[in-house]
Amino acid sequence: MSTADLRARLDDLPDAALVALFLVGIWLLLTLLAVSVRDGAAAANLAAGFVGSVTVLVGAYAILTLALNLQWGYTGLFNIGVAGFMAVGAYTTAILTAPADPGAGGVPGFGLPLWLGLLGGMLMAALVGGLAALPALRLRADYLAIVTVALSEIIRLFVNWGGVAEVRVLGKRFGTGGATGISFPAPDEVVADLVTGIGAPLVDAASAAGVSGPNVVNIVYGLVLLVVVVGSYWVLSRLADSPFGRVLKAIREDETVTQSLGKDTRLFKIKAFMIGCALMGLAGALFRGSAGYISPAQFRPAITFYVFAALIIGGAGSNTGSILGAATFAALLFYLPARLGEFFPTFGTSSPGNIVDAVAALGSLDVTPLLAFVLANVSTLRFVLIGVVLIWIIQNQPEGILGHRNDPAASVPLDRPSSPEHESGGEADE
Repeated sequence: MSTADLRARLDDLPDAALVALFLVGIWLLLTLLAVSVRDGAAAANLAAGFVGSVTVLVGAYAILTLALNLQWGYTGLFNIGVAGFMAVGAYTTAILTAPADPGAGGVPGFGLPLWLGLLGGMLMAALVGGLAALPALRLRADYLAIVTVALSEIIRLFVNWGGVAEVRVLGKRFGTGGATGISFPAPDEVVADLVTGIGAPLVDAASAAGVSGPNVVNIVYGLVLLVVVVGSYWVLSRLADSPFGRVLKAIREDETVTQSLGKDTRLFKIKAFMIGCALMGLAGALFRGSAGYISPAQFRPAITFYVFAALIIGGAGSNTGSILGAATFAALLFYLPARLGEFFPTFGTSSPGNIVDAVAALGSLDVTPLLAFVLANVSTLRFVLIGVVLIWIIQNQPEGILGHRNDPAASVPLDRPSSPEHESGGEADE
């Protein structure tokens, strides 16, 4: 079977089957890696750790790429402040849910339930996105990008500021914790309580196979994130198919023409921006705050680059492509290389101190120093790999993995075949 035939068969698959096959393939690949470096129960526990960690990463990045796809892929809004809106959602959730009396050294909050804190985080991220969009959306795409990245850094520096580490307003104490961060009820602890409660038989069965309880909780938490991804996908797909979504896609294609049809494009862009920011805030709380602790260092601009890389790989303008791009980036480019460097042997050779010494050994036809250097520095070199993949994608598949399946702005297919009358020139005039 040729590559073209394989691609055609994959294109014929429904979106859900395509994503499910891709995820199962990633889980099998990581399981094979665990089995190749460990035996028996240790292999099962290591494979469960791999699968749990990568599922959490895929779920979190899928939520973020879906949100960015609504803003950039559907509406053409170039938001480079993803990390900032994640921070707004995560810190709002933390302040709302942190205990009012956290004890010595803790940062007090309002002690609200976690679900209420998550809703508050989404709402605050949407409001901040709306406030940022009001003046910024008057600007061209490149200036909007500068404004959003500057806003992201302002948010990070603000929560890092000691002046808001703990404040008192109307007799109520709360704060961000400054550089030391803030603790709050962990979302994965909620999952852990369920797993160790009603899911106790599952934990016992996993323990009999050598899989530890924390790895079971991690897998279940990853699956919960995938459920959130499915819900977000359903909402955004319904939105994209609605008249509101068609206006967004028309703005992406040509805003001037859309305005000439009587649409207030600025209002549509603000709404789309706020919805995307709300999802980014939710991802910030569930991903960076999953362990019940956040600090400013977790919201550096690099996260925004990762989300853009995932969306470019998957294909802007396609919700399914966004999820596949997130899975490709998080599992194959970000997580897997680090595990290879951690577990694979260096063939008894110490890593050279620099790349020149590693390459120089090739002159004597000895490749082991170069392999040892690559494996020892794989955590750094994976970013080179991400860059190479992005260059390849942009040059050879500029629409991304599934960008060719994006939604057109028109409500009817414009490439439908002409009627036989048109092909024959229509009925002849008598």
